[in-house]
Parts: sequence; structure tokens; C-alpha cells
Amino acid sequence: MLNVIDREEAARRQDARASGCPACGRDGLRDFYAVRRVPTNSCILLKTREDALAYPTGDITLAHCPHCGFVFNRAFDIAKTEYSGRYEETQAYSATFNRFHRALAERLVAKYSLRDGSALEIGCGKGEFLALLAEVGGVNGVGVDPGVHVERIAPAVAAKLKFIPSMFAPEHIDRDFDLVACKMTIEHIPDPLQFVSTIREGVGDRWSTVVFFQAPEAMRILSRHAFEDVYYEHCSYFTPGSLARLFRRTRFDVTDICLEYDDQYLTLEARPAAAPTAPSLPCEDDLVRIDREVENFARGCAKTIADWRRRVETAAARGEKIAIWGSGSKAVSFLNAVDLDQRIRFVTDVNPHRHGHFLPATAQEIVPPSALSDIKPDLVIVMNRIYADEIRRDLDAMGLTPELAAL
Repeated sequence: MLNVIDREEAARRQDARASGCPACGRDGLRDFYAVRRVPTNSCILLKTREDALAYPTGDITLAHCPHCGFVFNRAFDIAKTEYSGRYEETQAYSATFNRFHRALAERLVAKYSLRDGSALEIGCGKGEFLALLAEVGGVNGVGVDPGVHVERIAPAVAAKLKFIPSMFAPEHIDRDFDLVACKMTIEHIPDPLQFVSTIREGVGDRWSTVVFFQAPEAMRILSRHAFEDVYYEHCSYFTPGSLARLFRRTRFDVTDICLEYDDQYLTLEARPAAAPTAPSLPCEDDLVRIDREVENFARGCAKTIADWRRRVETAAARGEKIAIWGSGSKAVSFLNAVDLDQRIRFVTDVNPHRHGHFLPATAQEIVPPSALSDIKPDLVIVMNRIYADEIRRDLDAMGLTPELAAL
């Protein structure tokens, strides 16, 4: 992932985003959704309530390019973000996520004959995916991420992996890799055209190299009015068509596009090509639908937020205890939009590295799930519905039967 850059470079990028589409360079952008004064980082570990209350804020102004379908935060300032060892984003403490993650690694190893091959992962997070590739396919991996924690890698596969704790640079792709992966990172990149072009230049004429990208699926966000999935770090939003158009423009042949993980994740597979390529997959034809969803997004979000506010206010008026399950970016966005009177006091998460820290701006302390045994919540709001069954089982094991509501 990108890290904090110098102010002069940040200003240059800000000017570029203001003048044209960062994915295709064309004009005619349209602003369609705005949120003011949101925390500029959602996953940074904050040690005190005072730090959380004083955390810096920024603005979101979502803009839409009618030519390529790209959606981005025109007001984004990369100098306000931080990707470091304090950034705690991993989902690897969920059994649901781990099943998906392992199956993904197994699929790529089998589909592209990666056994005993090599992989580069750009924005590798805490390194779990590279560790899975090494475990299931004997893959030798290089991971690049300023927030990596190498001490979390299992000793059994650590010898096959090398981690570079920095932001991605062209020199990291200066040798032959069988797979170049980039998962849940491009949505953090303010200059996607430059970013993907740099990867393409690094791959060069290694025609057999497979490129695999994963990102949040923006059509779902737009159509479901998923306001909780709009937050400061995510400055770039891609549908299947807009991501494919970006890759084809930068001389990749897009071979497969899938929706995965309850259609929340967009995955793209590609190989280098000698020239820009033409669309070949039905899902790439989505410009008309993007226009329609953008038109309705702000009104839909306002209604969804109002509905959740009423639900929280009604529960609070009845004297019910309300807890949030999931303390990541969705929770920060949800609480800042919905809980204006801070009626929700309790936030829990299965990730032990988040316990005892505080959410930016709203400043709830993150407690372990076991703490709910004493809290005895009446309503638990699940920040991601794909985890609802897993959470219900955990609550049942504690003898708790609160109402469960999922975003």
C-alpha cells in the first residue's frame, strides 16, 4: 500500500484528481455524494479515548467518470492517511474468512500451475495470503506492505517468504514472478492509472505472468446504498467494467472477472498484452447501470441512514443495550453516520490486536467478544452480514440471545 508521502507530491496528485479522471484522464466528472469531517483512518490502533476524540478528519466528495465508470473521492488527500504497523486491518481471526482465503489460494495454485512457483503480493497486509500460497502450493513469495508484521507468519512457511515493510515501488517488480497479486489495495490508491501502468511496465514481456487483483465491488455499494462502505481510506471504487477498462487500457488481457464473498469482492485475472485489449466479458458492459446507480445513491443512503438512526433511537429509548460486532472501517463509517448521540457504547471484534484500543472520532473502546457475557446486549448490529451465522454461534456459546441485525 501507499504510505504517507511528501506534501509537494500530495499536492500534485490532488491537482491531477481535480482536473480529470484518475483512471482514464478524461474530463466531464460529476460529483454525486458528500460526507464531511470523517476520520481519515479507520483501522489505526488508538491507545486512548483522548487520541480517538481528537483524531484528524477529512471530507469525502465522490465523483463519477461517465466515460470509464470510475468512482473516486475527489476531496481525498493522501497526506492525511497512514499505513504503518499501527494499521490493523486483518480478517484472519474469522473462520468464515479463513475458509474463503484458503479456497482462493488453492484455486489460484491449481488454475495457474503455481506449485513451487513464485509470487509477488503488493499490499500484502499481515502476509496471510502469501503464507497460504506457500502452505498449499510451496510458492516462494515476496510481500510489500508498510504495515506487515512478520512475527505473525507461521515458522513452517516463513523460510519461503520475504517481506518488504514499505510502500510499493517499481523496483519491487524487477524480476520474473509467476503471479503478481494485489488484494484489497487498489481501492486505497489515488492514481490507479499510474499504479496499474507501473505494474504493467514491471511485468514487461513476461507473457506467462498472471496478475490477480481483488477489490471491494462498487456496484453492490452503489445499488445497496451501502454508506458504511464509503470511508476515507477508500479513495477509489471499481465495478467489474471500470476495473476491466483500466486493465485493458494499460495493456492487459483480462481473462476472468468474478464476484466473490457474498458478492462483496471483485476479483480480476489478467495477463500482459502487447497493446490495449478490447472487452470480451459480458460483465464489462456496465456504464449505463453505473449512471443509474450513481443518480440514486445519495437519496438511497439518506434513507438507509435515517432507517438505522430510528432503529438505534428506538432501542435506546427502550433502555436496551446496543453493541456493534466488527470494529473496522464499516463500524467507523456506520457510527459516524448513524449514532450522532453516541447511544451505542459497546464495540467488539474477534481480532485480539484491536482489543483495548478506541475507534476514531466516536471513541468507543473495542472489547473482546467474551466481554459481552457481562454486558448482555439486547441488540447486536453486525457490520458485515457474511459473518452473521458465525457471530450467532459465538453468542449462543456464551448463552446470549440478543436480537441480531446485520448491515
